[in-house]
Amino acid sequence: MQRIRLRYTKRGRLRFTSHRDFQRAFERALRRAEVPMAYSAGFTPHPKVSYANAAPTGTGSEAEYLEIALTAHRDPEQLRALLDESLPTGLDITEAVEARTSGLADRLTASVWELRLDGVPPEEARRAADAFNAAETVEVQRLAKNGVRTFDARSAVASLEVRELSETHSSQADRPTDQPCAILRLVVRHVTPAVRPDDVLSGLRAVADLAPPVPAAVTRLAQGLFDEETGTVTDPLAPDREAVEAPTTAEPTAAATAPA
Repeated sequence: MQRIRLRYTKRGRLRFTSHRDFQRAFERALRRAEVPMAYSAGFTPHPKVSYANAAPTGTGSEAEYLEIALTAHRDPEQLRALLDESLPTGLDITEAVEARTSGLADRLTASVWELRLDGVPPEEARRAADAFNAAETVEVQRLAKNGVRTFDARSAVASLEVRELSETHSSQADRPTDQPCAILRLVVRHVTPAVRPDDVLSGLRAVADLAPPVPAAVTRLAQGLFDEETGTVTDPLAPDREAVEAPTTAEPTAAATAPA
């Protein structure tokens, strides 16, 4: 059985696609592309697809991940192209690698988010971000199944800063405006309870009375292992790529040491 790991996006209007909607669209794409899927056992077999840490409905993403199991070997890049053609524009398969290591979900420990705040001057956003970063705790509330839940949104945030418009991701420019616009770059650790970008916005409102006049446009730029030393989020597919490339680089050495 071959396992393939895919990176995909949610862009433009497709950011409003729920995770359930994406699952249905992806399973249709698997059938259109005639992918030799492995299926679960039981009375209602399902394709073996493992989804990891899907972004909330309404947010865009450049870094969503899943893994599929195949009953026959396929070239990852050819499979990526076939699936990409079978999905609507906006749900794009951007990378495919053969799984050579374990624990993809365990490597998704943090996310990098970009928040576009139309109508908010950058100076005001910077003042709010400084107040948030200086706070030891920032309590926010969220409506859960069992009622309103209060939790700390500050401890999960590794970094929060204001970026220049020239540094923003291109997908964030889908709402051009002549009004002031602030761009926040946010790195959040994946903890329990999960701290989402809207929780951080609630925290900014609590500590600095920052209230954007229109809903923020939110895009996940990356997710992966969080490096405590550098404060960066690493590529979760890198170990699989390196494992695939390692035998290729080792072959010339083996040939050179072989007896004549």
